[in-house]
Amino acid sequence: MAVSAAVNSEKAALTCALRKRFLAADGVEPAFSLDVQFTVPNGASGAGKSTILNCIAGLQNPDAGVVSIGDTVVFDSQGHINLPTRDRHVGYLFQTLALFPHMSGRQNIEYGITALQSHERENRTQEVADSFGIAHILARRPSAMSGGERQRVALARALVTRPRVLLLDEPLTALDATTRSRILDDLRRWNADHAVPVLCVTHEMEEVYALGGRVLVIENGRILADGAPQDVLSRPQYESIAQLAGFENIFDCHVIGSHEEQGTMTCRIGSSEATLEVPLTRLSGGRLRVGVRAGDILLAAEKPSGLSARNILRGIIMSLTKQNVTVIAEVQAGERFIVNLTPGASEGLALERGKQVWLVIKTYSCHVLQQT
Repeated sequence: MAVSAAVNSEKAALTCALRKRFLAADGVEPAFSLDVQFTVPNGASGAGKSTILNCIAGLQNPDAGVVSIGDTVVFDSQGHINLPTRDRHVGYLFQTLALFPHMSGRQNIEYGITALQSHERENRTQEVADSFGIAHILARRPSAMSGGERQRVALARALVTRPRVLLLDEPLTALDATTRSRILDDLRRWNADHAVPVLCVTHEMEEVYALGGRVLVIENGRILADGAPQDVLSRPQYESIAQLAGFENIFDCHVIGSHEEQGTMTCRIGSSEATLEVPLTRLSGGRLRVGVRAGDILLAAEKPSGLSARNILRGIIMSLTKQNVTVIAEVQAGERFIVNLTPGASEGLALERGKQVWLVIKTYSCHVLQQT
């Protein structure tokens, strides 16, 4: 396994490139290879893998390369630098939280700052407890706390040390949406005041948009996409990113016509006779995958005309399901399409199972996806 990195300490609080190989049981062929490179500026957060976080924190040692936090090189194989985890000033919050069950909330938070004088410990603990709304539970043990309260205590313990970088490894996965949203709000406010780089591993889109000034999508050990969440997730280039972003409709298609002067292609959907006009791409071969968001499809009770949208498909309502404030329609139109609409729109169109409808899809709502 090997690691290489570029360092840019003038503008970056965290710069890291990792190349790491894990061998299979036979000890010869790599079972998994990690190859990523990124820079996280102050106050930003992104997404990565646990191995990346562990290398930054010093819990795993690369064979070679450089990792820097701000102006401090924490690992450099050629310079024989490998700072211990305790000297890297990294805050790390695991999915398991790892609170000490026999300690109170206050004792858990103060665990990493026991070397400070008592008044400094008290000031720091009170500050972070107030920031995360847990001052009233500091005397409780974890068993007497709710899941959200334990999460806040764990965050406070990571932040009370005033780390130079905060690493989050899917820490909010077990929480309900409301609790997770409130904790994200608190964390975002905290980081607005302290401006340290936050690297967050997550599969939750809410966390990506709430914390991520920048997102890295990593699959099979390499970065597939790197940029602002809206840019990466609203216009995915790869099928795995489209799935991550919640694209409900992804189809096998076959190119049957190319219109370079219009910048479009005509594709047949699966084995049906239905076709879609999609943006022109340079992907090799006549077969491709096309993704469409359920919210980007319009439904019409009568065949529309005079529209700029190029894709109008006749279909039959197969099912209607209400989910919170969204009606999810399953429509058979050559292939099965999922369409999201409001209850008001569903009632206005008098939608019901078996009713004939028309799908209206803009060309640029069809995303041609690469395979990874």
